[in-house]
Amino acid sequence: MENNNQTLTGFLLLGLFPPSRIGLFLFILIVIIFLMALFGNLSMFLLILLDIHLHTPMYFLLSQLSLMDLNYISTIVPKMASNYLFGNKSISFIECGVQSFFFLTLAGAEGLLLASMAYDRYLAICFPLHYPIRMSKKVCVLMITGSWIMGSINSCAHTVYALHIPYCQSRSINHFFCDVPAMLTLACMDTWIYEYTVFVSTTLLIAFPFIGIACSYGRVLHDICHMHSTEGRKKAYSTCSTHLTVVTFYYAPFAYTYLRPRSLRSPTEDKILAVFYTILTPMLNPIIYSLRNKEVMGALRRVIQRICS
Repeated sequence: MENNNQTLTGFLLLGLFPPSRIGLFLFILIVIIFLMALFGNLSMFLLILLDIHLHTPMYFLLSQLSLMDLNYISTIVPKMASNYLFGNKSISFIECGVQSFFFLTLAGAEGLLLASMAYDRYLAICFPLHYPIRMSKKVCVLMITGSWIMGSINSCAHTVYALHIPYCQSRSINHFFCDVPAMLTLACMDTWIYEYTVFVSTTLLIAFPFIGIACSYGRVLHDICHMHSTEGRKKAYSTCSTHLTVVTFYYAPFAYTYLRPRSLRSPTEDKILAVFYTILTPMLNPIIYSLRNKEVMGALRRVIQRICS
């Protein structure tokens, strides 16, 4: 009965920032990054929507990445910021479940979407003549829908499990959001089955897509080396290096966090790594894709000129 009451009253998120001047500085920095991510991803989404020159499969997938990142960072940072500002570290049981569900859904969906974007570049560079047929709008919609569905199913399974296990008297989650593995350290039961499912789902949604991306880009780099056009080679290198940068920032810390055994994990290390895939990556994506992309910058100029005129 005591366990049940502890569960219903919710949890305490210990947070990311220490109670010091350094903590205040880090808080301000995270808020600035959050605002940059919101502005960058919203701008990218609207730009692709408004400019007809960007209505291609690659940019359609990129607009969905911006939409996911917009929701992704909004799931984590506002609650963390309000807890720090008002000194209230509590989060209700239902709020924790909702936050965990959306975080896992968006994390899984984004991992699969990045793999879809790699497949798009693979077809465009290695099979340019077949690209319009193999990468139609219908295929794009199917890949995006599949990413959301698979992410939701995976998230639902993990969240339901976390909400239905008994918790002990301690309610302090040593994290800045409701990360299910961090929650389960408070469980009053052996969670080895869950740890196995985390390994399986991370392998399916993160490791396998990453292997697929690596293989596709291996083939892409091979074909780029045999291109006769110097301009085409430079454009292909630019596009691929951009996507690989995004993939590295997202997959590497995520895989390293969730594929390690619990005995090798530490709360401090998990929180630092989580900053990369929950806060930094959503901010960096629009910067990487816009500043290194002439088509995006050209579309931005056209939209600005249209608004001014």
